[in-house]
Amino acid sequence: MTVATLTPEAKTRSRGRPREFDMDAALDAALRVFSERGYHAASISELTEAMGLASGSIYKAFKDKRGIFLAAFTHYRKLGRRRLEAMIASAKTGREKVFQMVMYYTELSYGEAGRKGCLVVGGANDFALLDEEAAAHVVTAFAADEKLMADLIRTGQADGTIPKTVDPDAAALAFLCFTKGLRVIGKTGRSREEMMSATEAAMKLVT
Repeated sequence: MTVATLTPEAKTRSRGRPREFDMDAALDAALRVFSERGYHAASISELTEAMGLASGSIYKAFKDKRGIFLAAFTHYRKLGRRRLEAMIASAKTGREKVFQMVMYYTELSYGEAGRKGCLVVGGANDFALLDEEAAAHVVTAFAADEKLMADLIRTGQADGTIPKTVDPDAAALAFLCFTKGLRVIGKTGRSREEMMSATEAAMKLVT
């Protein structure tokens, strides 16, 4: 658990709340708001209520809504990367690892998780032309996923489970577009069966 400590001044402004709060829990709550509402639609009042903090504590810890978003984005990427790497590690062959990476996004793209959306994809829409620093975070996240997928495809080619005729870089970009598109379509309430059918079709990229 990451704990943030507030100064006595911030404690006074927060009307008697404890001087410490669980930063990870607060960022988890912020993630839910940003993922469901988007950056621009999310209000400070919604964020303070979800995070269980007074506005004084919010401004002391993060300065503004943008600061909350950037902290939440970093937290989101860290948690997601940890889960993704665990799924990939559970697979034996390169092709199975590619499938597990795609499945990571597929399982987040239907039902309640699908309707919540993706902070990275939402961030691309919200910041592409408006905030260079935030946009750079999104670009870095996309590039990391694309490189990981290309590396997994090359692993599959090395172990014989993916044909040598597959272009790893082109296929990795295609998978990036597919997985991020899943997160967008997932907000419209598609079923697991539909998303699985799409995933099976996408896997033909490495056949």
